[in-house]
Amino acid sequence: MGFGSMRLTGSAAFDEGTPSDRARSIAVLRRAVELGVNHIDTAAFYFSAIRSANELINSALGPYPDDLVIVTKVGPGRDASGEWLPLARPDQLRGQVEENLRQLGRDHLDVVNLRQQGLDSIEEHFGALADLRTAGMIRHLGISNIRPQHLAQAQAIAPVVCVQNRYGLGARTPSQEEILAACGRAGIAFVPFFSIAATGGGSGRSAPDEAAVVSIAQAHGVTPAQVRIAWTLHKGPHVLAIPGTGNPAHLEENIAAGEIKLSPAEFALLDAL
Repeated sequence: MGFGSMRLTGSAAFDEGTPSDRARSIAVLRRAVELGVNHIDTAAFYFSAIRSANELINSALGPYPDDLVIVTKVGPGRDASGEWLPLARPDQLRGQVEENLRQLGRDHLDVVNLRQQGLDSIEEHFGALADLRTAGMIRHLGISNIRPQHLAQAQAIAPVVCVQNRYGLGARTPSQEEILAACGRAGIAFVPFFSIAATGGGSGRSAPDEAAVVSIAQAHGVTPAQVRIAWTLHKGPHVLAIPGTGNPAHLEENIAAGEIKLSPAEFALLDAL
């Protein structure tokens, strides 16, 4: 179980909604680590008018525990007003990596995901990050928002430790199932985002929970959101979860979902949705 930091900057995606109280956000990050979380997902472009996810992580957790892995991503960017910029060129990725280093107060980044947007080939972009890995600025590389061909393109250049794609009950496609399986065969971590929100994405849940999700939640005495997380984790030992929240109670629920054991019949019922 990991922790996604995006919602610390607002109640919904990026600059939408009202950011959590700063002190509460810092408390949530510290509590996550107390509960055993050692994988935090972030990005320099996770910011709102008054909150920056990287700054909150630095303030809450620095100096960082030795076993804490902070995973960030590059490729997309936003200007100071929050407007989205075109996908960074390969020669611009170093600047994005340096931005994350400054904000997080690190001399290296544990893992950097290249989040592609609309590229048929990620070879040039991933190659640029591989050069930064060789230079010691990055320890490990991952890829995000990919299609099946992108995994092979990246693996031909440098080792890939994780794939971060949208995946969850109500948000699955054959290509995503293909990528999940390929990661399992290669020993690559598959890290789904929006696994609770499903079709709602960054704006939150968009439809009522299916009856099967509700009935299984009731049988275990947990919430439907916890069942969604548990189903995701049951997809394989290589699957990591990064649900995010600025709510201390929801944090406790999300972490507890990692202990839910679905029966084979329950898993099959959910898997057929």
